[in-house]
Amino acid sequence: MHFKLKNEYITLSQLLKACNVIDSGGLIKAYLAENYCLVNGQKENRRGRKLYAGDTVEVEGNRIDIE
Repeated sequence: MHFKLKNEYITLSQLLKACNVIDSGGLIKAYLAENYCLVNGQKENRRGRKLYAGDTVEVEGNRIDIE
């Protein structure tokens, strides 16, 4: 999956919501406590992590390339 940025960056929680991984931003904290995402191959659990063009997020077996 590819995600095109509209601004300089997007936070991990905003990305997961925009890609329909979670239903609302309020669920992200609990989601990341039970699951983990890989950002550029490293485990990430900070919902406010800023993602920029060129970053890759892997969650639930899906890969999201940030453009």
